[in-house]
Amino acid sequence: MTSGGRPPRRASAAGNGHGKTGVGVQSTEAVTGVVDETAARRREQRGWYWYDWANSVYSTSVLTVFLGPYLTSVAKAAADADGFVHPLGIPVRAGSFYAYAVSASLVLSVLAMPLAGALADRTGRKKPLMGGCAYLGAGATTGMFFLSGERYLLGGALLIVANASFVVSMMLYNSFLPQIAEPDERDAVSSRGWAFGYAAGALVLVADLALYGAHDSFGVSEGTAVRICLASAGLWWGAFSLIPLRRLRDRRPAAAAPTAAGGAAPVQGWRQLRETLRDMRRHPLTLSFLLAYLLYNDGVQTVITQASVYGSEELRLDQSTLIVAILLVQVLAAAGALLMGRLARRYGAQRTILGSLVAWTLTLAAGYFLPAKAPVWFFALAVGIGLVLGGSQALSRSLFSHLVPRGKEAEYFSAYEMSDRGVSWLGPLVFGVAYQLTGSYRDAIVSLVAFFVVGFVLLARVPVSRAIAAAGNPVPDRI
Repeated sequence: MTSGGRPPRRASAAGNGHGKTGVGVQSTEAVTGVVDETAARRREQRGWYWYDWANSVYSTSVLTVFLGPYLTSVAKAAADADGFVHPLGIPVRAGSFYAYAVSASLVLSVLAMPLAGALADRTGRKKPLMGGCAYLGAGATTGMFFLSGERYLLGGALLIVANASFVVSMMLYNSFLPQIAEPDERDAVSSRGWAFGYAAGALVLVADLALYGAHDSFGVSEGTAVRICLASAGLWWGAFSLIPLRRLRDRRPAAAAPTAAGGAAPVQGWRQLRETLRDMRRHPLTLSFLLAYLLYNDGVQTVITQASVYGSEELRLDQSTLIVAILLVQVLAAAGALLMGRLARRYGAQRTILGSLVAWTLTLAAGYFLPAKAPVWFFALAVGIGLVLGGSQALSRSLFSHLVPRGKEAEYFSAYEMSDRGVSWLGPLVFGVAYQLTGSYRDAIVSLVAFFVVGFVLLARVPVSRAIAAAGNPVPDRI
């Protein structure tokens, strides 16, 4: 394939000897090169979507639906008479253990992502790193089949490994976006990826609901049904990761920097991280966007990971109701991502995200007042979350891709992913501490409103067009 539509050298020679005929050959081959390059880019985009399809089942079935209530029940079975477990000798209320484990996994992600991002940009071998993280996470998730009885420490360890691997792989995956999509394509490509992922989550949740709701008919206990659902998410993740790993391609590093060898690689990676942070200081508007995103996305991620615990423990809803509610979120999130992608083309990504933050604030505030044992109202809350969930995430990803200097995608997306999930340990930590101190999940959930309000204010103050130009990228007509 001819890069950038440039004709081969022999076509130029023909042009020198035959006048207009040579020009015609050059033009034809240039057009052919552009067409071939566009077709290759479309093929990569289609492959890229499949990683959302692969990993979203982990995010949905494991993090959002099953693992929170199940690991909490395992921790309660291992608790002492006062309701505390003692990991590493530290007294922890059993109901807070899952939130703390999520928080610990994200702290580990903070340590791993800068190294992975720096190595990916330095070596150009982004795809093998993404594949390694994907299969480590898929393996840990599959191992959750063995989580039973009082093995809450095993559950916590598997969660930490799986979630950290998920976060790092998503950072590498997201960093492909500016390489496989032109600036005016990115909102649509990013939104399609999110929609594809939510469709996969909905499909698997239907199967999970069938198994869990009729577990007696399948001859398994309720706990075994949950463990099968957890493990199957890991198998799904691993199986469908093969497609993007075949279709995506690595690029040469933008700058020919010497690659560290052997044991020096981690040191070089952290040195590169320092260089990345120093470089980001030259793009203060990009940092301003990341700060806003850090805050409002912390609220989003906490809602995702703690919604099932809130529904089961505070609202006293059964597991089948939670599955149906999350299934509703998946279906609406897929449609919402596509709808908000269209709104972004008309009103701009920044304005559309700001509108979604208003919707998040109103929905979450309403959630505080939900009555217990009232599935209908919980379904209404799921509708509100679903309509804004996919779009707010997809558009944030595509908007940030415009703010990344060319050749530094993985490094900058490591910082983005730290804001996306890596620094989202604060929300679960606050959630867990609030429950530990008050014994009420309502007090924990209402505090998340502040994340969306402050995030809205900070995002509204970012001059996005100037930020894109300052990063050295072309400014789309509407952003």
